[in-house]
Amino acid sequence: MTRIKEDIIRDVMNRITLDRKYAKNLVETILKIMKNSLEQSEEVMISGFGHFKVRRKNPRMGRNPKTKESYEISERTVVTFYPSKVFRKELNS
Repeated sequence: MTRIKEDIIRDVMNRITLDRKYAKNLVETILKIMKNSLEQSEEVMISGFGHFKVRRKNPRMGRNPKTKESYEISERTVVTFYPSKVFRKELNS
């Protein structure tokens, strides 16, 4: 099952008994803070959950599997997530 932002807002509403407007504002604010930090190449760490990190990927050669034609994949920035030990342990139990 894929969780969408609306599901998260609904869960926040129900768990801490906020009305929808405040729950949505809370979720949007947290995501905006995380996004702004990552855009500035800052690491975002959430204890007991994990951390998000911005990485630069160097250009490399790729290949179209259908035509076998080679092409260059350009340099790009990606966000990676590293789960905490606590979170990994909970996932694996």
